[in-house]
Amino acid sequence: MIASANIARHLAAHAALHPAQVALKIPRRARADHIAYLSLDYGELSAEVAAWRTRLSAAGLRPGDRTLVMVRQGLPLIALVFALFELGALPIVIDPGMGRAAFLRCVAHSRPRALVGIPLARVLSRVFRTAFRSVELRIAVSGSPLARLTPPGARRPAGDPGALARTAADEAAILFTSGSTGAPKGVLYAHGQFDAQVNLIRETYGITPGEIDLPLLPLFALFNPALGMTTIVPTTDPARPASADPALLVRAILQENVTNSFGSPTLWGKIATHCQVGAITLPSIRRVLSAGAPVPPWLWERLPPLIPNGVLHSPYGATEALPVSTISAPEVLGGTAAATLAGAGTCVGRIIVSNTVKIIAPPAGPIDDLAAARELPVGEIGEIIVAGPTVTAAYDDLPEATAAAKIPSPVLYHRLGDLGYLDAAGRLWFCGRRAEAVHTASGPLYTEQVEPLFAPHPGVRRCALVGTGAAGAQRPAIIIEPVAPEWMSTSAACRRFTRELRALAQRNPRTAQIKTFYFHPQFPVDVRHNAKIHRLALTRWVLTEGIGFESDPKR
Repeated sequence: MIASANIARHLAAHAALHPAQVALKIPRRARADHIAYLSLDYGELSAEVAAWRTRLSAAGLRPGDRTLVMVRQGLPLIALVFALFELGALPIVIDPGMGRAAFLRCVAHSRPRALVGIPLARVLSRVFRTAFRSVELRIAVSGSPLARLTPPGARRPAGDPGALARTAADEAAILFTSGSTGAPKGVLYAHGQFDAQVNLIRETYGITPGEIDLPLLPLFALFNPALGMTTIVPTTDPARPASADPALLVRAILQENVTNSFGSPTLWGKIATHCQVGAITLPSIRRVLSAGAPVPPWLWERLPPLIPNGVLHSPYGATEALPVSTISAPEVLGGTAAATLAGAGTCVGRIIVSNTVKIIAPPAGPIDDLAAARELPVGEIGEIIVAGPTVTAAYDDLPEATAAAKIPSPVLYHRLGDLGYLDAAGRLWFCGRRAEAVHTASGPLYTEQVEPLFAPHPGVRRCALVGTGAAGAQRPAIIIEPVAPEWMSTSAACRRFTRELRALAQRNPRTAQIKTFYFHPQFPVDVRHNAKIHRLALTRWVLTEGIGFESDPKR
């Protein structure tokens, strides 16, 4: 008999072996000097999951039902999702802050039979009936992240049937992409892919049961029960990650002796700045995993001294395939950061065991067989493709998008939509998104080979390469988000800033042709990580309302 691959089995198994280990801590009250938590051990969390599974089943939810999850981060989110896994239903997870129109399109496309949501979510489902027309069941969840169905000290009932048996190929969930270069797409995850992710993360980063995690992305909290970690729910709003208070995040790390944390470069940049200003170190941290966008060179430099017993890592991948590769601070500071600042792109490290990465000449359309692709040699930039146990097979009911992103034969490869190359040491370098490359008359320019040349300027908070005009004859430009937006108040200040940027551009042959600069007060970025720049939206801004500045640095 083949063992079940249901990802939920890990929680019940760990609870049976370590029922008294703390599984979850949810903030009750938060101050800069102390955070009070509701604490549940693994036995209690397992009992809560069982109670939710019973409630869902009694409400009419069936194995295989698509279920839209609209709850706040905290106990209900984790217990509910694992209950859905146990029942064999498919949770649908959509970023809460992607914007109402995009969110409703995702709901309509994913066709949920059930909605499990807080009161506001249930009201919205009645107001926007067209998007929610497939919903037959509405199951209530409290709006409190502390709400529970079971009393303190509860344990899973004797004779509980546990998780429904599932094969590795059975569908487990629908997770939506961030949509940074297009419309968000629902990615169909199988139980086997979740299992493979847990194993790769555990083995790659040496995570051991009993560690304490502060997941700054709610979705990553769902891995912790399978890893045997304690989850410290952060005091952040997933819909507004940029508003996070770094003082409270640092308080949580220090107070709870956090050993592990996943967060975007934006959030960890805020934490690093707060620690530097306050002369604070985080001695309990063993590892920080930062992803969602390239980690900037300044963060690689600033964060390691603040985590004296830990290492900063950056895993690379996508919703459709994660993790693909990984790199750590010692390797970056040992040489790749300098290369990035010189225009080499961003090194995203060595390929994780079990994955196979190839670089192919970017094709004009779908590829049915790898034999039809032209693999590129070491050092040549092309499209990055990956095969491995975490590679998902399809998007939800999007056959054209699936055909464009997958190479099904002889083994399944995912086309990441990213451009990059492999170096002689076998490391992968990321040069930018294919959709965001600028194709000029003198050749292509790639965001990750251009933007780092301007980022070190002390007045630059973020910058973005964009192009206008027809492909092959595009005119490149750099858009700057200044550290101090008030610098944009006069044309004279913008012209002065432009002269300095133009001088930087002329130092590198790759950027010497860039003569036009724009200034934008606040870049549009993804909600999930608050780190991916929406360059296509910035291009539209340039075409409709942006004012460009040009300058000769010799004047």
